[in-house]
Parts: sequence; C-alpha cells; structure tokens
Amino acid sequence: MPTAREALLDAALRALADRPWRMVRMVDVAALAGVSRQTLYNEFGTKGGLASALLRQAADGYLTGVDRALTAPAPEHPAAVGRWTVRAADADPLVKGLLTGLWGEGLPRPGRDVPGPAELLGLARDRMAAASHPMSPVRCERDLRLALSYVIVPRLPGGAGTHWAEPDSWSPITPMITSEIDTSFSVETTSPRKIMP
Repeated sequence: MPTAREALLDAALRALADRPWRMVRMVDVAALAGVSRQTLYNEFGTKGGLASALLRQAADGYLTGVDRALTAPAPEHPAAVGRWTVRAADADPLVKGLLTGLWGEGLPRPGRDVPGPAELLGLARDRMAAASHPMSPVRCERDLRLALSYVIVPRLPGGAGTHWAEPDSWSPITPMITSEIDTSFSVETTSPRKIMP
C-alpha cells in the first residue's frame, strides 16, 4: 500500500496530466489522493514544495533507469544509457525538462533544490564512468550529449512522422550510434572544456 506521500505525488501527476500546473489546485490533489488538504500541506508545505518533490522524483527515476541500463554488457553501456535517456525524456515531460532545461508552459518550474541539466547529466556521466571502465568521464559525457541531441531534436528532417524517441525506431540507428561512440568519441579533445558546464 502506498504511503500518503506516494499517493499525493501520484495524484499530482494525474492532475498535471489533465491540466497545466498553474491550474492544479492543492485541494484537487488532496481529493485525488484521498487525504485531507492538511495532510498535503504537512507533507510538502506549499505548491512549490509539491512541485520540487515531483521533479526530484522524476530525476531519481531517470537515474534509476541509468543504473538499470548499466546492467547491460559493458560494450553496450553507452548505447543502453542513450536509449534510456531518449525514452525517458519522450515518456515524461518532467524528465525532458530536467535534462534539457526546456520547460513546457504547463509544467512546474524547478526550484534550487532540484538538479539542473548539468548536474543531472553529471550524475549520469559519473555512474557511466564508474560502471564502464576504462571509459573516461569525458567520453561518457559525449555519449550523453549525443543522446541528448536526439531528445532536443526528435524528428528527422523530411521524415514526416518519424520520431527518433520511439523505442522501435532505435533498432536501425543503434549500430550508427554505437559506431559514433566507438570511433568518433574515442578521440580525446584538446579543448579545455572537459566537463559539463
């Protein structure tokens, strides 16, 4: 049985699916969760506190998926994390906003206690580097940036309706991505910019 906190977060997500965040009312979230409004305020304090909790939950879910992708055989780590990054962003606009910093009009905005794109991708990069020896953090970052490019520009030019983020569409491009990772990205840059901004 879910805790009151879990029920409230689930209710907030359901409310957000129906209307823009600015129109989501705390009383509606409490009613959807089947708890009193006071319980909601005791748990999150304010609507901003609820928004931060939703976004932290989305960030934690993304990182859990990164960890799951890293259970693939070592040579497949970068492609598995890339596929997960695109799928997660495609499935959840909160994850997309966290990864890109691009927020749709109807979404809550992150506060200071929510990781920004550089911090979230830095956490993913560090997990990849720890699990994928001998890959360097710089190479892991490049792999994530490649995946992120598919998140930001999800459609092929002239490919009416072809969406990169759909899981089935990854099968023909996975060899291309893996090839890019194994060849182009194996060359170390001489740029002083070795980490994410």
